[in-house]
Amino acid sequence: MNMSEVRTRFAPSPTGYLHIGGLRTALYGWLFAKNHGGKFVLRVEDTDQQRYVEGATDLIYRTMKQTGLTYDEGPDVGGPYGPYIQSQRREIYQKYADELVERGGAYYCFCTKEEIEQRRKAAGHEEGAYKYDRKCADIPLEQARRRIANGEPYVVRQRIPDSGTASFDDLVYGHIEVDVHELEDGILLKSDGLPTYNFANVVDDSLMHITHIIRGTEYLSSTPKYNLIYQAFGWEIPQYLHLPPVMKDAHRKLSKRYGDASYEDFIRRGFLKEAILNYIALLGWNPGTNQELFTMEELAEAFDVKGISKSPAIFDENKLRWMNAEYIRHMDEAAFTAHAAPYYDQVLPTNDSQKQVLCQILQQRLETFAEIPDKIAFLRALPDYDLAMYCHKKMKTDLEKSKIALEKAQQVLGTLEDWQQQAIHDALLGAAAELGLKNGQMLWPVRVAVTGTQVTPGGAVEAAVLLGKEETLRRIQIGLERIGQNA
Repeated sequence: MNMSEVRTRFAPSPTGYLHIGGLRTALYGWLFAKNHGGKFVLRVEDTDQQRYVEGATDLIYRTMKQTGLTYDEGPDVGGPYGPYIQSQRREIYQKYADELVERGGAYYCFCTKEEIEQRRKAAGHEEGAYKYDRKCADIPLEQARRRIANGEPYVVRQRIPDSGTASFDDLVYGHIEVDVHELEDGILLKSDGLPTYNFANVVDDSLMHITHIIRGTEYLSSTPKYNLIYQAFGWEIPQYLHLPPVMKDAHRKLSKRYGDASYEDFIRRGFLKEAILNYIALLGWNPGTNQELFTMEELAEAFDVKGISKSPAIFDENKLRWMNAEYIRHMDEAAFTAHAAPYYDQVLPTNDSQKQVLCQILQQRLETFAEIPDKIAFLRALPDYDLAMYCHKKMKTDLEKSKIALEKAQQVLGTLEDWQQQAIHDALLGAAAELGLKNGQMLWPVRVAVTGTQVTPGGAVEAAVLLGKEETLRRIQIGLERIGQNA
């Protein structure tokens, strides 16, 4: 293995959407490779056919491309060490499994699941606490081969040494050492000819010249077993970097299996990919500065494994929303409008002038784009609002004052020829001064009348611009009629 060139890999299983923890693993692998001028490899680990989800492989490709986590080698881009899909490497695993048996690092096992279960019960062990009893470990090799030639089903099991320790150094967790008595002769090659993860990842990582393996802490306890396989083959052991889990809260881990949010979910909810990646990068990694907003290039330059914490990271959606809002505020008008367009369309088609106004009033107020439909719903139809909204304690207004304000607003806006924001603003404030009202006592009733809601992205003036003259006056008239009916 040429350790002079850093090579990392992301090896997801096609079992559904890419969840946040998996995306972070991919991101860190990509950042580490870029930081060291190395290569980033995508490998699809699909040997667990029971959990395979149709279309999930294409989803992996799409998500990686959408996020900008481009890979130098992979199933759909090729490379010198393919195939990069494990189910297409069956013959490779068979070859190396047989070689491992010859080297004494594994053996052929003919025990059925039923037989092992019977022996477990006879031994009085709880399910999960029983280690395989090595019944087949001493079958002479030639005898085992004859049984295989006769068509007898078998698996290949790892042969764990009888004594000693297995150890390795992790770039995050330091030196880890286990007694081999704690390890089991696990299955490496299943009876269907497909490998388990425990075998396939070692073979593939070695043949693909992976120098640094970045993955979750759930693999920490199994890594000593992997190293025994490396040693049995005489292969160079890569460096390990195990990542602490991403937690939902102090007690629960984020998990795709339990329906926790995936990258696609956040995109659908109006988050920007840049904000998602930026936030995920900081889940368990500290750049050593107070900087929080990074471009991908800045992240790659700053990324250092010394900044990775050993402690689990808690996913804080409020922090993500804050970060997303920052990214939205820093977008140029064209980019904002392009992202917002599908959300505008959920309410009603907008013209260019409306889009410009919406950009001005929304961009500084949004945390996610998915908030847009609710914020502009009043444009589609005037809701059936409560007259009590006209009574605002802070504005010191009531129904009578609101009626006076709306009558005057109707008068000045009805004669206004220049239906622009500044002209509407000046007309309404001039009307307030003429009546001896505070600005809020004029603007609040108009806002209620034309929007029917207490919370809007802008005020009365912005709403009037968006609605247009005719619709604004129609809604003011409705407001006056409703107040009159209450008198």
